[in-house]
Amino acid sequence: MVKNIMILRFTNQIFGSCWDRDHISNVQITFKEKIGTEGRGGYFDEFGIMRDVMQNHLFQILSLIAMESPASLNAEDIRNAKVDVLRRIPPVVESEVLLGQYGKSEDGSLPSYLDDETVPKGSKTATFAAAAFHINNPRWEGVPFVLKCGKALDQQKVEIRIQFKDMGSNLFQKDVAARNELVIRVQPEEAVYLKMTQKLPGLGMETVMSELDLSYASRFTNLSVPDAYENLILDAIMGEQSNFVRSDELDEAWRIFTPVLHKIDRGQVPVEVYPYGSRGPKQLAEFVGLFGFERHLQAYSWPETSQAAAASAASASASADSKL
Repeated sequence: MVKNIMILRFTNQIFGSCWDRDHISNVQITFKEKIGTEGRGGYFDEFGIMRDVMQNHLFQILSLIAMESPASLNAEDIRNAKVDVLRRIPPVVESEVLLGQYGKSEDGSLPSYLDDETVPKGSKTATFAAAAFHINNPRWEGVPFVLKCGKALDQQKVEIRIQFKDMGSNLFQKDVAARNELVIRVQPEEAVYLKMTQKLPGLGMETVMSELDLSYASRFTNLSVPDAYENLILDAIMGEQSNFVRSDELDEAWRIFTPVLHKIDRGQVPVEVYPYGSRGPKQLAEFVGLFGFERHLQAYSWPETSQAAAASAASASASADSKL
């Protein structure tokens, strides 16, 4: 699915024409794990979640989402384009970072990070991190990229969520016209879907959030999607280097992260405790809201939406409007 980003961007006019600050409000790249350190805390504690996941895996995705079209499909041209966009990103600042460490689950059945016997007593190492990045170029000026990653969360997934701007002057009020979102689900259940507002079937004019959905499992029934490492091992055998980090790309990534990592190591960035199995620190919704992300009030469940649930949500929204 990560390899599909370039094809999605550079072969589809519908996306190429709106892939910029004029149309996109914000980009969220999320990496969630349901499990904790599971006895590997001694190793993990030396690095923390930002070094372990964000600085490398998520930044690879960010560079593919944000880069300009490379001169060709040659590996060096692709890596040149990735490095160029990283050079436009200033170092992340501590005020735009949210850190967390998982505690016990709310029912007490699942252990905290500090319960791992391999973790040093009183460790402040983060198992969750969210951070905002800004790209200073004409395409992305003013569009925050929010990267989130963590362990012991509510679900296992990796996804890219591109949220488009509001329609502006509109016949329909904002509470019934949700923002469009292009979602690229990397794992599990690989999919690409575009969230949009539709009329709810029936005689009224209630709206419902639906999607144009490309789910790989249902669309490509006679094919298996290779594991990520299968792809990389084959690339290594074939000498295909575009999916591997070049030294100058690595230098740029560390330039962006190193100042705040030093502050984290010195304990200058607070670490909030969150329950095992939750969505992360309680401040997360407020944090992503600071960078323009809006979660709509209408009920939505991918890949299915119950008509009864949608009608109930529309009714509740109308009731709330009448009270205002």
